[in-house]
Amino acid sequence: MQAMKHSLIALAVAAASSQLALAEAESKQADAKGFVEGASAQLLLRNTYWNRDWKSKSADTDNAAWAQGFIGKFESGFTQGVVGFGLDAFGLLAVRLDGGAGKAGADSQGGLMSGFLASERRPNSKGLLAPRDEWGHVGAAVKARFSGTVLKYGHQMPELPVLSIDDSRVLPQSFTGTLLTSQEVEGLQVDIGRFTQDSPMAFASRDPGELKSINIAGARYTTNEDATSFALYGSRVEDTLRKLYAGAYHSIDLGGEQSVELDFNYYRTKYRSQYTNTGQSEKNTIWSLQSTYNIGGHGLILAYQQSSGSWAYDYDVGDGGGTIWLANSFFSDFNQEDEKSLQLGYSLDFSEYGMAGLSWRMAYVYGEQKSSATTNDKKGHERDFYNQVKYTVQDGSLKNLTFKVRNGIYRGSNNVTDMGQSDLNEWRLFVEYPLDLTF
Repeated sequence: MQAMKHSLIALAVAAASSQLALAEAESKQADAKGFVEGASAQLLLRNTYWNRDWKSKSADTDNAAWAQGFIGKFESGFTQGVVGFGLDAFGLLAVRLDGGAGKAGADSQGGLMSGFLASERRPNSKGLLAPRDEWGHVGAAVKARFSGTVLKYGHQMPELPVLSIDDSRVLPQSFTGTLLTSQEVEGLQVDIGRFTQDSPMAFASRDPGELKSINIAGARYTTNEDATSFALYGSRVEDTLRKLYAGAYHSIDLGGEQSVELDFNYYRTKYRSQYTNTGQSEKNTIWSLQSTYNIGGHGLILAYQQSSGSWAYDYDVGDGGGTIWLANSFFSDFNQEDEKSLQLGYSLDFSEYGMAGLSWRMAYVYGEQKSSATTNDKKGHERDFYNQVKYTVQDGSLKNLTFKVRNGIYRGSNNVTDMGQSDLNEWRLFVEYPLDLTF
């Protein structure tokens, strides 16, 4: 009889808990406006020109390309009810305006200018992969929300420290798979996912690299009104690598328009023997710490980055071209085996001087690589000087029209083998105009 009484009490508690959970879910779903009513649509017009002046006599000294991108995105709202359903979709199209084989360069992987232009599948009469006149693709993902948890399956553009797309050229990268994002606790976000296709920026076909799978899991916690955050993530790319990421950020308000920001990022990666072709697995540990002192519209930046282990920090091998959340990643990533680098930087927000929307960012990074197998037991060094000016129209009919000019100057010794690159001067020009198509 006593056991039955406890069972009845337990049943009542369970029922009450279920009703509370259901009520909580209904409460969080109460703001669902509906599939159409909560929908939004945007079209980003992106015009970009790149010019790389290679200093090596053996390199293509006239390496330039110009293209127009159309990036359309649609996000539906969630249907009403305890569980809401929706659909996200995108359409990508790029049109080559200038640049061709011999001028824009080509490579055997099908990407021109490091992923700027898509190429034809077969070589031309000169044995080069000629650039396509246009390329693109479409994608869609279905989604469901229960309480503060969203489950999405299909084509997506994740931006997580162990799986992050590259959107630095004409069209963005995308992945195909399943991602669960939970925000049940205020300030805490948990992500769990599995992806099986990788669509790089400059490819007309989907998953040209034939990604087997990448599994990810992790969480980030933000507190103190976004002044402090912590993150811990892990990933596994089948037959390629296992990766651990840890990050922390903290902002200190000093008063009088002064603040100090500290940003720490850490990766530990183990590359499998199937990937390294050395007959054994190889390891890399790389981390960076950046400090920024802000006063008014000025920012003074000092950053240190260090790579160690038996291998360089390789990324975009199934885990995305943006999976390098490190301070000293500009043209060079300063991610070679046993490489240390130091950055001195400066930023300026011209709104302090009555020119809202105008900003400038510069950085000088020096890196030195110790002796290693890839440098024939000699020291190597590299230098990267980065300048970027950005202006966004603040009002009027052209509001949000953005102009961005980036200049990079790279110099390195022959012993540093970052992508086999030689010295170069580079210009990147962007004009972007977002159009709101929400009906």
